[in-house]
This record gives sequence, C-alpha cells and structure tokens, in this order.
Amino acid sequence: MNPTPKQRQFDEGRLMNVLVAPVVSEKATMVGEKSNAVTFKVLQDATKPEIKAAVELMFKVEVKGVSVLNTKGKSKRFGKSMGRRDNVRKAYVTLKAGQELNLVGEGA
Repeated sequence: MNPTPKQRQFDEGRLMNVLVAPVVSEKATMVGEKSNAVTFKVLQDATKPEIKAAVELMFKVEVKGVSVLNTKGKSKRFGKSMGRRDNVRKAYVTLKAGQELNLVGEGA
C-alpha cells in the first residue's frame, strides 16, 4: 500500500508517537464489537488526520473515520494532599469493512 501525498505530509517519527496506548476496557470492547472500532489513548495535541495516518502506518489497515474525546482529569486525595489525574485524549478509530485489528495477542 503506497502512501498518498496527503499521508506523506506527516513526519514518520511524530506518527510513531501519536498513539500512546490502546484502551482495553469493557466499553471499548463493546464499541469495537458493535461498530468495528478500536480505541487508543493519543497525544493531547494529536489531530484526526494524524491519528488516521498513524494507525494506517503502524497496523497496515484502512481507516474509515476517527472520533476524538477529551476527558478531564479527576481531583483525587492522596493521604493529606490533593492530587490530580492527567487529562486524557481518546480516539475511536473506525475501520473499513473487512479490516480487522487484533490488539489482544491471544495465543494457544
């Protein structure tokens, strides 16, 4: 699969860092089964085209669309002091029909 001119505009080193981690949760699994989507934690300043290009580059799949969600960090108490969790940016990446991405390495 040759990259299109639009995909070439992104720096490959930056694309390797855009996806921070996959989100493995009950909600992410249900969304994945229902709409053929995969959920990732991404950098705070990542854009939708960057996320799409990063997924296509790293996993060799075709992406249909990207939805992004910003979650504010909660304030939590740690003993006597108050702390704050980090803000999180999640990307729901919808794959085209027939494409599959297996993040859970199920071995026999």
